[in-house]
Amino acid sequence: MELSQIYITIIALTLAIIAALAVFVIKKMGFRLSKLAALAFVFIITGIVFNENKLVSYGFTTAGIALALLDIIKKAKKALRRRKQLLK
Repeated sequence: MELSQIYITIIALTLAIIAALAVFVIKKMGFRLSKLAALAFVFIITGIVFNENKLVSYGFTTAGIALALLDIIKKAKKALRRRKQLLK
């Protein structure tokens, strides 16, 4: 294994550990990731892992960002509907 491959492996493992800890902390606090947010997270991590092929890496990262934005918009609309119902 070359030195750069070792660095990439260490970084990928570190990110996986951080992600696992974040999921456990979020579950412990009572928050849940939506399916879109979890899928966006997976796409972004996959884009980081496949950084050797720039087209694939950017594609996964872009898909993850698009899904995250879609989830944010969806949650904002849901919150807006709740506020309107409370004001009535």
